[in-house]
Amino acid sequence: MVFEAIQELIADKMEMDKNEITLESSFKDLGIDSLDMVEMVMELEDKLDKEIELSDKIETVGELVTFIEEKC
Repeated sequence: MVFEAIQELIADKMEMDKNEITLESSFKDLGIDSLDMVEMVMELEDKLDKEIELSDKIETVGELVTFIEEKC
């Protein structure tokens, strides 16, 4: 569920097919900068009804999924 939520959010924000987004996709390769990441995390908090405190450097979609599943 977390991966699908992130996948949909990125696809909408970056105007791309969600099937192009995998767990191995890096945010840099997807064209997502730090400001985009902050906005995306805020939207994810609303969508997943969880508070997400990013303290580690998250570079891939898979790392974000793991972080949210383990810490939130």
